[in-house]
Amino acid sequence: MDLQKILKIVAIVIGVISIFFLGSILSAGDEAIKAGQSSGTVNVFMYVSYSILAVAVLIVLAFTVLNLVSNTSGLKNTLIGIGAFVVLSLICYFGFANGVESSLKDGNILSANGSKLIGAGLYLFYFLAFIAGGIMLGFGIKKMVK
Repeated sequence: MDLQKILKIVAIVIGVISIFFLGSILSAGDEAIKAGQSSGTVNVFMYVSYSILAVAVLIVLAFTVLNLVSNTSGLKNTLIGIGAFVVLSLICYFGFANGVESSLKDGNILSANGSKLIGAGLYLFYFLAFIAGGIMLGFGIKKMVK
């Protein structure tokens, strides 16, 4: 069997196990979980899900790194993309975001730096959404012209 078939089978098995875990968590009920009666069961399932997530992330990173090392033009394009993202992030943080210390509803205080990070994240999201929309619009117009 090739690697793709093995990975499909593993994904199906993990999916079936996940459905079983979800069913057992849902059968415990919200009130039992809030009361702590089935917290041990939920904690075990949470640790299992965290470990599965960690394994999936590690596998994706391994295949990505192996693919980038073997393909130098892909590595160059990836580094250009990461560099552009970092530059845009820095522009949003230092150029657009401003931090104001403010109080939260629960009585805690949000620092000026935390406020500036949140503002920079919002500006970065807006810029990336605008760029993605412009690219889709550009390709759509280009396709209509042809």
